[in-house]
Amino acid sequence: MRTGRAFSFITIVLTLMFGQPSLAEDLRPRHIHIAGDSTAASYQEKDHQGWGAALQTYFAQDKVTVNNHARGGRSSRTFTTEGLWQGLINDVQPGDLVLIQFGHNDAGEINDDRRARGSLPGLDDEQTDIFNQVTEKDETVYTFGHYIRQMVAEVRAKEATPILLSLTVRNRWDEGRIERRNGQYGHWTHQLAWELDTPFIDVTNLVADKLEKLGPAKVAALYPKDHTHFNAAGAEIHAETIVSALKGLRPTLADDWYSETGREVIAYDWTFLRLPVVASPEKNSIFMVGDSTVRNGWGDGAGGQWGWGDFLGDYVQDDSYNLVNRAIGGFSSRTFVTGGHWQRALNMTRPGDYMLIQFGHNDSAALNDDRRARGTIDGISNAQETIGNMLTGKTETVHTYGWYLRKMIGEAMALGVKPILFTPVPRKIWDESTENIARPEDSYPQWARQVAKQSGVHLIDLHEQVAARYDELGPEQVEAFFADEHTHTSLEGAQFTAEIVADELQAVLPQ
Repeated sequence: MRTGRAFSFITIVLTLMFGQPSLAEDLRPRHIHIAGDSTAASYQEKDHQGWGAALQTYFAQDKVTVNNHARGGRSSRTFTTEGLWQGLINDVQPGDLVLIQFGHNDAGEINDDRRARGSLPGLDDEQTDIFNQVTEKDETVYTFGHYIRQMVAEVRAKEATPILLSLTVRNRWDEGRIERRNGQYGHWTHQLAWELDTPFIDVTNLVADKLEKLGPAKVAALYPKDHTHFNAAGAEIHAETIVSALKGLRPTLADDWYSETGREVIAYDWTFLRLPVVASPEKNSIFMVGDSTVRNGWGDGAGGQWGWGDFLGDYVQDDSYNLVNRAIGGFSSRTFVTGGHWQRALNMTRPGDYMLIQFGHNDSAALNDDRRARGTIDGISNAQETIGNMLTGKTETVHTYGWYLRKMIGEAMALGVKPILFTPVPRKIWDESTENIARPEDSYPQWARQVAKQSGVHLIDLHEQVAARYDELGPEQVEAFFADEHTHTSLEGAQFTAEIVADELQAVLPQ
């Protein structure tokens, strides 16, 4: 670690889980530029304010200036064709940050006599030529992806950092849940972030989590104009959320670049993972939660290590489901819950979705230490232990492995989500007496089976299914399935496991 800088417990934990943070210096932009529509633009109206107008208060004015170029009514296309993007990029200097958020208006008409602002849907290279009824000029219209790619390329040409944001939240509710699936623009933005290797801030789900806690009545007061545009208080919620997410970048902004107000914002430390979002709102989804054997590290195959969840889509034949891998490496059933990751994943679901649950590899760790404090009590009983958590500095009641699994199962079922419990995948440890993969006794595979039976949920015994096939293949062939000594699978190993999962799901999913 670099000298001369204090590292918090969470920084140490992130380093242990995902590797050394970038050795580049912290981000110290002189300017933060905003490209967006009316949900980000600055206004003088009492009932309407964009989040961009509130952003400066979170940063030290003597160190960074927020330039809000967002303009109401614009799409990624018209922000470009009207010269607004060129005006922004002209001001960008090396080291600056450029926040890019579009989608609310991109679904509009491609050509009409009112606005003609729609972009072609998707990320392909499709284009169409029109005679624009508004400008009365010939124009080639491109996809949403084309315009965003162009913006990212031009920001990088200025040696600045582009950051892609999903949409702000609309005040639309259904059975107590606020809208999170407004078209596919959030998913397309997430895909572009991966394709272009840019940071991604999931504004939609992070803000929706906060608004659902407030409830429909209080949220309605934040949207006095209509379901899309919020007032100053709503702008503050969005701006604070974006600042919280900025603190989760790696590298992140220097602490002294924030104002006193900005320093008080609690960091969302997981922005750098670019966790996936729901793709198609019309489809039900299959969510995955688990540890590094489901999604390893940054989800980019670093060190040759992959989780099976990253390849499930290659083998599931039914394309009527979104596949959403929200697993995070390094977590146990306990810390996935206490860290808020379970709730965030659950919040994204809707009735009819599936939740694939696999934990166990990290549950055997210490109950209490100053490194990870992630262990659970053995077994499936209701035993518990109250500790002064050495990592968090807070009092915590720790439960059994089975207790945390039952909690997830029960909370999923309460929302009409169908949980499917998995036994943990086997490690590459061979029993010399049998020449087969070692099967632990009275351990996590058995406990997961018992919980599934207790709870009446479907079990996919991945531990036994994979181990049995390893037995057939033998040590020499199985060696290629692992990227470390015995736990994390290689690309080939992750694909091997994913195909088994897909085959097992065939018996569960409606035909």
